[in-house]
Amino acid sequence: MLGASGIGTYLQNLIPSLAQAFDVRLLGNPEEVAKLNLPPSTKVIAPKTRIYTIKEQWELYKFAPTCDIFWSPHYNIPLLPVPAHKRVVTIHDTYHLAFQHTLSLAQRLYCNLLLWAGSRVSDKVITVSEFSKKELQKYLNLRPADVEVIHNGLDKEIFRQLDKVEAQTALKQSIPNLPEGKFILYVGNVKPHKNLSTLVKAFSGLLETLDEKYTLVIVGKKDGFITSDQNVFKLLQANHTLNQRVFFTGQVSEKQLQLLYNSASLFVFPSLYEGFGLPPLEAMACGCPVIVSETASMPEVCADAALYFPPSDASILEHRMHQALTNEILRSDLIERGLKQIELYSWQQSAIQHQRVFESLLKT
Repeated sequence: MLGASGIGTYLQNLIPSLAQAFDVRLLGNPEEVAKLNLPPSTKVIAPKTRIYTIKEQWELYKFAPTCDIFWSPHYNIPLLPVPAHKRVVTIHDTYHLAFQHTLSLAQRLYCNLLLWAGSRVSDKVITVSEFSKKELQKYLNLRPADVEVIHNGLDKEIFRQLDKVEAQTALKQSIPNLPEGKFILYVGNVKPHKNLSTLVKAFSGLLETLDEKYTLVIVGKKDGFITSDQNVFKLLQANHTLNQRVFFTGQVSEKQLQLLYNSASLFVFPSLYEGFGLPPLEAMACGCPVIVSETASMPEVCADAALYFPPSDASILEHRMHQALTNEILRSDLIERGLKQIELYSWQQSAIQHQRVFESLLKT
């Protein structure tokens, strides 16, 4: 869970701050926990199993220490009783309820059980956007008072503007097989709800209308708990020219991601469903113009700092991409608005808000 994901970023940025305010015991993989900047006194309790398994449930129950608050920063909460005064769960989104058709029957049943039961054994549910709060009320019938919205933050030490020429030079050294020339960037995974097929269709049209040739660079894992969107690969296999202009990096380091954002001509995030969506803010922080889908949490998170398109309309996305690549006044305005928008998001402020939630529960 501390890997290259939005939830991993959430944990990496919050746990070190919370460990300074509370006596923290962590249940997790010691190799992953070692990546966190924790006080030396922090005790790590190490379950030895994979996430989303029945065995995980047993080991969470078995290893859970006596505590004032048991916080599950993801919905894989122990369903059996744990020796805690209060319980808190963070549910980042309800993707597994909204997109059940992308899951196997076993996955659907298990995720439904975790979300329904986990939200009800918890004294407080934290989520990351007003959009996600409404979805939790819709799918899990939670009362508004039971859900606390705390926006994610942004690591501005990592995601910041660099000299563009220096960034491009460093990027070429770091990812030597990256195609030469300008590129459009996407960061995420290839799950169906990420809507990459719409981006690929729009990019295919863009190749025919632009004088300059761009590469579409896709950063992230191709597979995981949810099967990849096979439509993306079918589109590429059917069009040799398009296939030659799309490059998959796989997972990258934070430094490589910083260089990619700083070197890209444009960042596009076509997702159909996001509880929050960190990549658009990361791109803005690096001075990259951003286009996002006009749905889910995107308008809440990006406000007027991005261009929007209807998520199912590849032709409008193509038009927005053409505008953002060729209109210098628009590009400058998007960059300026993006740098202003990111000031609203701070991991320090997020940690303070989490601390207040925990402290208020301790008083009851």
